[in-house]
Amino acid sequence: ALRKPPAKVPKGRNEIMLREYRVIHALNGTDVPHPEGIAVCEDTSVLGSCFYIMGHIDGFTPMGELPEPFRSSPELRADMAYQLVDGIARLGQVDWRAAGLEGFGKPEGFLDRQVDRWLAHLEKIKFRDLPGLPEASDWLRAHTPKQFTPGIIHGDYQFANVMFHHGDKAKLAAIVDWEMATVGDPLLDLAWILMSWPNPDEDRSDTGYVDFSGMPSREELMHCYADRSELPVDEMDYYIVLARFKMACVLEAGYARYVSGGADNPKMAMFGDVVLDMASKAQQLAQSSSLQATA
Repeated sequence: ALRKPPAKVPKGRNEIMLREYRVIHALNGTDVPHPEGIAVCEDTSVLGSCFYIMGHIDGFTPMGELPEPFRSSPELRADMAYQLVDGIARLGQVDWRAAGLEGFGKPEGFLDRQVDRWLAHLEKIKFRDLPGLPEASDWLRAHTPKQFTPGIIHGDYQFANVMFHHGDKAKLAAIVDWEMATVGDPLLDLAWILMSWPNPDEDRSDTGYVDFSGMPSREELMHCYADRSELPVDEMDYYIVLARFKMACVLEAGYARYVSGGADNPKMAMFGDVVLDMASKAQQLAQSSSLQATA
């Protein structure tokens, strides 16, 4: 399969192509499901941009109506959720230095940089106030974990960015779309899943593109991740607040482009309300969390 930017190459996209290829090629030979990195071309005169060739994945992405037997089986959907978590548990355990990813990210001080980095990103395009975000940012600064075990993180880990094998068993076929990958704190990938994950006793009728009926709770997914990754999840409130905070900042940039007329995708209009919801939920969890502030 060929992966390349659109014909009109956005600024920085060639560099993103090269980073994507570097990480999937580094994962070749590991137990992390991913498209094989086969070849890369940095010469933009060939196709008008950098591009790479990756292995073809025969599977499906669980967006919209699921294929059978997953559509009619709550048990298989539960297995899909555990497989989703297993993918990042495996990813976070990869020896990133041995895989040739030294310098791919800056794990030292990774968490300490997050709030300022995303607020600076937001400041460049700010056109409205986002209630809850200042309170969430203050709480994050006060509750930043003192240490973590660095690992490869996908950066946008969710059902939309994985593929499953066809058949009668839930088995992850590949993690795809690595454009936000880096070396940092793997627990942020877990938080990316959990930040909008509904518990069984919550309303699951309006949760986007995935049928969550029959799927496990947030707590069950946390325990699954802890068992398979051997990483602690006792400070997960911090990571979920950070994930919601980061999501609000990222989507606000897209919404700002839409409002200013710089983006013609009408779907970006919905980002406006999503940003406000994420900022509000980040503040709500920060206020209700029992985590103690770090010294």
